[in-house]
Amino acid sequence: MSGVLVVVEHRSGALARTSLESLAAGQSLAKQLSTDCSAVILGEGVAPLASDLSGKQLAKVYAAEHPLLQQYTADGYTTSLQQLVAKLAPAYVLFLHTYQVRDFAPALATRFGQVLISDVTAIQEGPTFVRQLFQGKLNADYRPAAQPTQAPCFVSIQAGAFRADSLEPAATPAPIEAITIDLAPNQIRTTPSPLFRESARTVDLTIAPVIVSVGRGIREQDNIPLVQALADAFGAELAASQPICDAGWVPMERLVGSSGHTVSPKLYLAVGISGAIQHLVGMKDSKTVIAINKDENAPIFEVADYGVAADLFEIVPALTNAILEAKGNTVES
Repeated sequence: MSGVLVVVEHRSGALARTSLESLAAGQSLAKQLSTDCSAVILGEGVAPLASDLSGKQLAKVYAAEHPLLQQYTADGYTTSLQQLVAKLAPAYVLFLHTYQVRDFAPALATRFGQVLISDVTAIQEGPTFVRQLFQGKLNADYRPAAQPTQAPCFVSIQAGAFRADSLEPAATPAPIEAITIDLAPNQIRTTPSPLFRESARTVDLTIAPVIVSVGRGIREQDNIPLVQALADAFGAELAASQPICDAGWVPMERLVGSSGHTVSPKLYLAVGISGAIQHLVGMKDSKTVIAINKDENAPIFEVADYGVAADLFEIVPALTNAILEAKGNTVES
């Protein structure tokens, strides 16, 4: 057994952007092991998506198509990937840790007598797979007992742990191979439901390049517009910590943390956020972190690239005005 195989998700005719993070993880693992990395995409009519994937640095892209894969079912994906993995014999199979993967990947791993090492945040030499326990209070290292020889190692990657923009492009397009799947209707024990549609969302924090996030230091809901003005000046998205969303001051779709989004913007500005581990889990991969908090001992300063230990009610308006002035906008008195 050799090589790394990455299972890539898609939805509504497009590659899931976050799935590209699992490709970045696959490339990193393959480089560490001096082996190759390939990708597989399942569905019906996925040839255009496979073509998109071929632009990445991959040994091969597999397009597994079948009419019964037009809509996702756990049975369909588990059975199809069981056939594919048995045929290709990769040493490692990687997924992004999504709700869909949680639904079928443990069953897939079980069919090979393996367990799924889930929600991995880092891949260290060995390879050693790092997971967080107790809402990020502890890191646990998982290492396969030996190099896989009979069955692959199955791993799911936490969103935000690897950056999609670190993906290496292909010098020449990767070859695409169509895979025939043997799948019968009686193997699908569930009837696919219509795709879940969330209520209208105003933002996808996972792709926002700049985020201004607010915490309990804002004191009360009437003060949220102060931070919203700063976000608007930056051209950023507003986010919040758990207590703010729980209180209903900011919609839950803007929650960053272990119970919300995992984000990796170019700039993350934390305003009045103390830095509880539940929040840090969601923003630890931001490229640059700026923290504003009057408590100079707040944990947020341990992860911040730049910190301002001062009253946010003085700093935020001044910073907002400075940004607007730099843009040549009129500053309200």
